[in-house]
Amino acid sequence: MVFNKEISGFQNEYEFATYLNGKQVGKVYPNFLDLLYKLYDNLDFKDTIECWVNKSKRKADIYIKINGYVRGISIKKGVKNSVHVEHIDSFTQFLKELGISNDVIRYFLEYHYADGTLDGTGNNRLSSISYRNLYQNKVDLINQAFNNEKYIDAFINRFILQGNRSTYEVNAIIFGVVKDFIWITKDEIYYIIKKHLSNCSSSLHISCLNLQPMSRNLNYNPKYEFGRNQVQVKWYNLADQIIEVMVLR
Repeated sequence: MVFNKEISGFQNEYEFATYLNGKQVGKVYPNFLDLLYKLYDNLDFKDTIECWVNKSKRKADIYIKINGYVRGISIKKGVKNSVHVEHIDSFTQFLKELGISNDVIRYFLEYHYADGTLDGTGNNRLSSISYRNLYQNKVDLINQAFNNEKYIDAFINRFILQGNRSTYEVNAIIFGVVKDFIWITKDEIYYIIKKHLSNCSSSLHISCLNLQPMSRNLNYNPKYEFGRNQVQVKWYNLADQIIEVMVLR
């Protein structure tokens, strides 16, 4: 696949940090140069780059520092990119703080667990497709509530740029590997997510982001049971949306 190679996400982050750290701006690959000039003002080719992997649980995977200014970068590769995971309790509290109605939150919990309960204690678990075949009207109501322009900045910030544990924001997303990648800045992320806010989909989504349990664990495997209480957000068409933005630069 383009923008990819057979290494783990963690290895990929270290390759980016290792490549950039200690280099002068004028000696990086052209794709890096374009990104750096987008993220920083008044760069000189002789400026030295510092770069390191973020070892804490924040949205940024690496940090780039030039002339005392630090930028956070999220790095993705491959397909079915997960951009956010959090416990369902903190997520539902976030929905309440946004002003999402109790009815919609109840429908969301029913969809998330799909076992006839609001807390995952039911015995008859359904797949996402089976649940939507029975209750698509409820999923449509959730989508209608979530895909509201007044909430979108908060969702983007929580899912992509900052998360629910950090005061630091991501300044750009890189998709790919050191020698072959594309990128999108924070402002462009806001633009593209808002552009697709009216997307029609029968799945649970916010713009081009899909919401799902980390695992529905339909086989009742104890190893994966914890995933039923985790809300996962995936950006399936990330590369397509980055390319969509690139043609407008």
